[in-house]
Amino acid sequence: MSNPEVKLASNAIGLREVVFQSICSMAPGAAIAASIPFGSPLAGGALPLAVLFAFIGILFTASSIGQLAKHIPAAGSVATYSAIGLRPWVGFLVGWAYAAVEILIVPLVMLQLGYTVAGEWNSNSHGFPLSSWWVFMTLGTLLVSYLVWRGIGTSAKVGTMLGFFEITVFVLLGIFLVVKAGHHNTLSVFTTAHANAKGFHGWSGVIAGSVFTLLAFSGFEAAAPLAEESKDPRKNVPKAIMIATFSIAAVYIFTTYAATVAFGPDKFSTFAADNNGNPWDHLARGVSSLMYILVLLAIVNSTIANANAGANVFTRTAFAFGRAGAFPKWMSQLDPKHKSPKNALMVQLIVGLALGLGLGFKYTPQEAFGIVATGLVVDVVIVYMVANLACSGYYIKHRKEERRLFLHLFVPALGFLFLIPGFLNSAGITGIPGLNFIVALSAPLSYAAYAMGVWMLVGVASLFYLKSKNPKAIEEVATVHID
Repeated sequence: MSNPEVKLASNAIGLREVVFQSICSMAPGAAIAASIPFGSPLAGGALPLAVLFAFIGILFTASSIGQLAKHIPAAGSVATYSAIGLRPWVGFLVGWAYAAVEILIVPLVMLQLGYTVAGEWNSNSHGFPLSSWWVFMTLGTLLVSYLVWRGIGTSAKVGTMLGFFEITVFVLLGIFLVVKAGHHNTLSVFTTAHANAKGFHGWSGVIAGSVFTLLAFSGFEAAAPLAEESKDPRKNVPKAIMIATFSIAAVYIFTTYAATVAFGPDKFSTFAADNNGNPWDHLARGVSSLMYILVLLAIVNSTIANANAGANVFTRTAFAFGRAGAFPKWMSQLDPKHKSPKNALMVQLIVGLALGLGLGFKYTPQEAFGIVATGLVVDVVIVYMVANLACSGYYIKHRKEERRLFLHLFVPALGFLFLIPGFLNSAGITGIPGLNFIVALSAPLSYAAYAMGVWMLVGVASLFYLKSKNPKAIEEVATVHID
């Protein structure tokens, strides 16, 4: 039984807040505006089909994590799943990787907030300096830290409102675009008829484009680390993961369809480069000035909501590892009033500002965004791949009476296989037959992949150290403290 002095606030949030924790972690507004368009030079006018294909692929992993969450409600989430389903040492390494993923989310999206606000302000008032990006990044980081410090009740409720706003704006814009397209609306964009990007005709373009859209779904599992603070977590967390995954898939598919038919499916391979790389701003301006302002607010809103969700996940993961002794014990200390992991939050704040400002000043905020994103994606895909294996391992070892061949063996295997191209693409591993769209990472993006490799080597060294000095800490990763 866990020490009551280090217990998170139980029953603090319900299904709605848990759903929006996953939704905000996927950052739908930012993904629609920035991530998904990267697939258009490959998939062309078949990008809606590529998004649908990516959804089917990520659904396998979402199912695997949901099947684990219904029996293992733990703040350690994917780390605890892997520790129980596979081995405690695997769980430790997964948690080590997942902590890096989540601590990078705040500097990633706060960099986007900084250069988006400064850039838009500069474009409308040329005297406003682009170099002021760091002010907005810092203010956004401090705001998110305050929300998370106030406790899960506050941060989750704010996340719910922010998430609802960004989804509403982009769905509304999508409706306007569909109406505006008139007789140009066509379901042929869900076939390979418009997959006409140079060198990527037909299914090769669809699959290549889906790798980029696949990454827009990352974060769907973010409800899981809030299990110890949720009402009826064995029921609500798995349900939240699936609701969030299906609902955001519907939003992605609809808005991508709307953009495709409005822009023109036969020329959609140029969509990402339109309007100096801000195609959705152009589409919104074509509807009205008010819609442009709402879309801009939705993108800014999305960065704050995503950072808020990411900080919630990192602090709970660090708390769980601190409680187990796998991280320093002080990481498990909670604020006495708000029950938020105060020391883990301070680490998040310091690392987030140091990384974002340091890389942003050394390069540019846009380049810094790319560096952080590369490091994040390399690790998160590995975490998802192991989670699929953990699902099969758990039901083989611990739940034989519930094991289903399709749900617990076949689906996780498909989830694992589907993620392989995503990992190769994010790591820049080239020369794989049939995956000619993957290009080697150039500096400074390649530095992020190397940094993540070094981080995992440090994790392996820490694993061996703990095995010799405190082996109980590794075993403790597999403990479900809610029980």
